Amino acid sequence: MATFSVPVVDISSYVSSGSDAQRAEVVRALDHACSTIGFLQVIGHGIPSSSISAIATAMDTFFSLPMDAKAAFRAPPEVNRGYSPPRSESLSLSLGIRSPDGAYDLFESFNVGSQASAFPTMELPAKHYPDNIWPSELPGFRPAVEAYFLEAGRVARTLTEIFADALGLTSRFFAPFTDRSIDVMRMNNYAGPVGSLVGPPKGMGEHTDYGIVTVLWADQIPGLQVLGVDNNWHDVLPVDDALLINLGDLTARWTNDRWRSTLHRVVPPVVNGHLLRRRSVAFFHDGNPDAVIETLPTCLDATGSSFYGRTTVAEHLDAKLSGSRAGLVNDNAERETQRVWAAGLT
Repeated sequence: MATFSVPVVDISSYVSSGSDAQRAEVVRALDHACSTIGFLQVIGHGIPSSSISAIATAMDTFFSLPMDAKAAFRAPPEVNRGYSPPRSESLSLSLGIRSPDGAYDLFESFNVGSQASAFPTMELPAKHYPDNIWPSELPGFRPAVEAYFLEAGRVARTLTEIFADALGLTSRFFAPFTDRSIDVMRMNNYAGPVGSLVGPPKGMGEHTDYGIVTVLWADQIPGLQVLGVDNNWHDVLPVDDALLINLGDLTARWTNDRWRSTLHRVVPPVVNGHLLRRRSVAFFHDGNPDAVIETLPTCLDATGSSFYGRTTVAEHLDAKLSGSRAGLVNDNAERETQRVWAAGLT
C-alpha cells in the first residue's frame, strides 16, 4: 500500500508573475491533490512570517485569559462571531451524525469574518455579515487578526483562480460567486486537563468544511487527521512554512465529487497525562449568500446527472451551522452522512 501523504504545491507562480509552464505544473499538481485526497499543502503563498507570528501571539494572549474574561466575548449560536468555549460545538452534527457518546468538541475558538459595513452600497443580510467582536483590552489583538485575515483571503482568492484553470473555466469564473463572500476566520486552541475528559480527547469531531476552500495555518503538532480513500485516518503535519488547504462542500457540489470535500478531525495527543497544546487558524472562503451552486456541466456523469441538487450558499451554510453551533442534526447532508456510514465511523 502506498504511503499516505499530502502533496506540497508551490503556488508562487500565481502569487507573482510565473511562466505558462510553471503555472501548468501548479494546475496539474493541484488537480491531482484535489481529485485524490482533497487536501494539499501550499508554499510560496506570500504571507509574511511576521504576520503569522503576530496572529499566533494574539491568540496566545487571548486564550490565556481567565474563562470568565473570555466568556464576555461569547455571541449567541446563530451569530458566528466571537468566543466559543470548549464543548459548545459538535462538528459531527453538521454531517447529520450525532456522536454516540453525546460528547461535544474540546476546542475553544474565536471567530471573525466579513462585515456588512465592508460593502456600504449593498443591502446584505446581517445574519451572515454581523459585526466583529473585539477584546479592546488587548490592543494588539485586532491589528494582528485583521492583517492576517486579509492575507488569508488573498491566498483563498488566488486558489480559486487556480481552480478555474484546473477545471477548464474562465480565469474569473468564481468572481461573481465571491465578490461579497461570507468569509469567516476561526482561531482554534486545543488544551485542557485530561482528567475532565471522558474517553479519548475529542478535539474536533469528524466533519467536512462547508464552503469553497479553507486556508489553514497550524502548529507543527500532531492532531489533524484526514480520512483516506482506504477509510483509515491518517495524521497530517504541515511542512515548514506551508499552509494546509482543503476543499469545502460547495466545491464538491460544483465538481460532482470529482474533487473531494474530505472528512477530517482533530485528536490532540496526550503526553504524560496532559494534552499537548495545539493552535490553528482556519480561513473559510464560502461565497456570496445568494449564489446558486449547481454541478458544472463538465462534471455531470455520463447520464447528465449529479449527486447533488441546486442550493444557495446561504441555504447550505445555515443547515451546516445549525448543526455544529446550535446542536441540531443537519438533515440536509445526505451525501455526507452516507460517506460517514460507509467509512464505519459511527
